[in-house]
Amino acid sequence: MISVQHVKKSFGKVQAVKDISFMAHDGQITGILGPNGAGKTTTLRMIYTVLRPDAGSVTVDGFDAVRQSQEVRQRIGALTDSHGIYPRLTARENIRYFGRLHGLEGRALEERIEALTALLDMQDFIDRRAEGFSSGQRVKVCIARALAHNPQNVLLDEPTNGLDVMSTRSMREFIRRLREEGKCVLFSSHIMQEVTALCDQIVIIANGLVTASGTPDEIRQVTGKENLEDAFVAAIGSEEGLIK
Repeated sequence: MISVQHVKKSFGKVQAVKDISFMAHDGQITGILGPNGAGKTTTLRMIYTVLRPDAGSVTVDGFDAVRQSQEVRQRIGALTDSHGIYPRLTARENIRYFGRLHGLEGRALEERIEALTALLDMQDFIDRRAEGFSSGQRVKVCIARALAHNPQNVLLDEPTNGLDVMSTRSMREFIRRLREEGKCVLFSSHIMQEVTALCDQIVIIANGLVTASGTPDEIRQVTGKENLEDAFVAAIGSEEGLIK
């Protein structure tokens, strides 16, 4: 479970996150939705300990992201907005390297790699060098290395960005499987269809603030809109917060 409480973050005079609070629960998919520059990626970076909040708190499974950052990292797998992988290594070697960084070795690591290879349907390219991989193949390798240590909490920053239709469908099915396994899944997106298809809970962020949060039906109800896209437009026009 991930808890974000009244976090704030500024870069010089730019206040990227003004005051954001929400909870993401195990066995659910929580979507962070907002326009570009809303503060989504900055918030995710504070959760997976790359950035320290100026104020407020972030906890993951009860561990504080600032004071207990190592414990938090062990409980999070993050697919960031930077999908860089080592091109001279094979897919398997990329995953193995990150598994070792998390302390996995030997048979346990190799069995985990085989399980992820099957789960993400990577058999055709698992032993190929990453140089020349398609966008979908690169994203699968990045997800596999993020999940090498089998974390309970999974953070995905626009995971379908740049993928074709079939790869996008495959990614959505994979995210649903994570929910079925009881994982806490938190992902950011600006694709309304994706959010509608996947999310149990939605947090809408605009100008560094949470302007609405709840189930898709709750957000539609409170905004008085019949579809989620219209509800999103209505929500980002309010900085007071529609659902507290």
